Amino acid sequence: MNSVRFGDQIVSAAWTVRDSNGQLLPNFEAPSRLDVGRKVVPTHYDDFRLRVSHSYREIFDRALAQILDRKGWQIVRRDPVDTAAG
Repeated sequence: MNSVRFGDQIVSAAWTVRDSNGQLLPNFEAPSRLDVGRKVVPTHYDDFRLRVSHSYREIFDRALAQILDRKGWQIVRRDPVDTAAG
């Protein structure tokens, strides 16, 4: 199984942003879709509250959707590259 390392965390896939031209934006890469969203939204949202408060998460999701829509971006899963193959 391939994996991606984020600091001390190892995940099976990473998430990032795809722009309106289809290019992946590596500056937004993170281990979860939520973490990518937190990089996209310029306002600070508390990580714990995002995970436990439905209403707080809805506010965040609306802000994120507006930014993604305005820029023509999508949050997408990026499977790791198999560095052992070849």
